[in-house]
Amino acid sequence: MRLPTSFLYVITVLIWGTSWYAMEYQLVIPFELAILYRFALATAILVGYCLITGRSLRFSRRDHLFMAAQGYFLFGINYVLFYWAAAYLISALLAVCFSTLIVMNLVNGALFFRQPITGRAVLAAIMGIGGICLIFWPEIGGAEFSTAAVLGLILSLLGTYAASLGNMVTVRHKQAGVPVVEGNAIGMAYGTLFVLLLVLVRGIPFSFATDAGYLISLFYLALFASVIGFGSYLTILQRLGADRAAYTSVLFPVVALAVSTWLEGFTWTWLAALGVVLVLAGNLLVLWRRPVPVAAPGKPAFGDNAA
Repeated sequence: MRLPTSFLYVITVLIWGTSWYAMEYQLVIPFELAILYRFALATAILVGYCLITGRSLRFSRRDHLFMAAQGYFLFGINYVLFYWAAAYLISALLAVCFSTLIVMNLVNGALFFRQPITGRAVLAAIMGIGGICLIFWPEIGGAEFSTAAVLGLILSLLGTYAASLGNMVTVRHKQAGVPVVEGNAIGMAYGTLFVLLLVLVRGIPFSFATDAGYLISLFYLALFASVIGFGSYLTILQRLGADRAAYTSVLFPVVALAVSTWLEGFTWTWLAALGVVLVLAGNLLVLWRRPVPVAAPGKPAFGDNAA
């Protein structure tokens, strides 16, 4: 069953917009282990689903090379870099850095696939990033840019670029006919192996938490944020293109703020409200398509040559 793109878009934004809170419960163990367990469980769910539904996991060596690249960039180093950056940078700046995924996807799409960069896409990107800056301006304005903060900024931008490269691999998957579910199953397996290797190289002792908060958040992040979230997002990417799909990155913080208003008593300012308006307006701009005129019976459509 082909789900509507609008439904997948809403599901992606809602799931990833709330996953930030689930991730906080994971930090009772080293973050490398939290990433490892999350994607190991997500891989098991996806592989099990493929086997039960009879989906083939046999692909060429070339496809496996690209799946390994997707696993490394999108399900591995991207998360590792952002967790490292979080030790040096406030969450507001992390959100701003990740919103630059829109620009990076625009540039990488043109670089790797010769996709045109439209003025509307650029304007929407500026509106989105500008809106995120306004929402978090009190935190950004009060941040001290020490050497540690600059390091965090570099790590978060590198993490975002890694995610963009993973997005580009997904564009290649579509061209090669690699389905999203099967590609994610194998890609997450490669990503899990990379994080496992990182854990072993760094000599991090294995540990596991058994409290309810950790276990529930692990299940949520594995099934919803990883299996369903990435499945929905990468399907959107293949349908709409990497540039338009990346606009979901500026909506995650808006959802997170809505949850924070409900659970944590977040106080809204006029700058935050204006930022949300900019984000939503940019979202409409990047997703809106001008309707194609339908020719009346017996008359050529606009632009057709009459016989």
